[in-house]
Amino acid sequence: MTEHTSERVGWPSLIDRVTEWLPARMRRGAVIVPVVRLSGMIGSVTPLRQGMSLAGLARTLERAFSVKHARAVALVINSPGGSPVQSRQIYLRIRQLASEKKLPVLAFVEDVAASGGYMIACAGDEIFCDPSSILGSIGVVGGSFGMQDLIRKIGVERRLYTAGEHKAMLDPFLPENPDDVARLKAIQREIHAIFIALVKDSRRERLKGADDMLFTGEYWAGKTAVSLGLADAIGDLRSTLRGRYGEKVLTPLIAPASGMLSGLFGRRSPGAGALAAMEAASSWPDEMISALESRAIWARFGF
Repeated sequence: MTEHTSERVGWPSLIDRVTEWLPARMRRGAVIVPVVRLSGMIGSVTPLRQGMSLAGLARTLERAFSVKHARAVALVINSPGGSPVQSRQIYLRIRQLASEKKLPVLAFVEDVAASGGYMIACAGDEIFCDPSSILGSIGVVGGSFGMQDLIRKIGVERRLYTAGEHKAMLDPFLPENPDDVARLKAIQREIHAIFIALVKDSRRERLKGADDMLFTGEYWAGKTAVSLGLADAIGDLRSTLRGRYGEKVLTPLIAPASGMLSGLFGRRSPGAGALAAMEAASSWPDEMISALESRAIWARFGF
């Protein structure tokens, strides 16, 4: 009788071990929340290296929202921003998929979700962050260099030919023109207004700060961001999902395709490797400047 009882008691543990080998969707009592990591600069980082873009993320996002029996989709965000166009397109695609699949989106901020990174975080129905995360920077920034004195000192003559009065606007080798600056600032204000409208539409009544505080380009640490309504709560992905969906919650990482198959089905054509090498050699100066600008953007937030 004792042996028979012990055998019966052993069955649940045996079943649990066998269950571990089954696909996630077939596990008894499992809740599935696919995870997508959105990390790095947004848009073009250097001429030959792309950051996050809708083209690069579209397939990954579609796979995440198509996971069978998913209860939600989690976004893990770590980005200081970048292209406002790509940021908004990624935001819109996430919201479209959430609506089509009727799935809630939970955004988790790691080190930073600033500027375009925060715009993407707003695609979450809820935003969670660490107390030391950086959020905000709801503004628009642009910059250039003034090198007209430098080239004069080293004996370089600038020759520029254009058709169109403003085609050479803000050229770094020409003296700054106040009219050009005014035109640039008008464009920035227009983009800023779009950003503000997106945040207000996403966060709605949860926003607690005044416009002249929230939308100046300032950024805040996690606890203050929560108090201002820019985030909903302090929390990490694992603890938050376990608290909400139970200890058996499964969080499969949905990553972009990689390896041999991605190369076979990529856009690269014969001779593309040699062409890329030639392009790389010819664009080293641009690469260096772009890398420095990327480093400077991260450094603004202490990273």
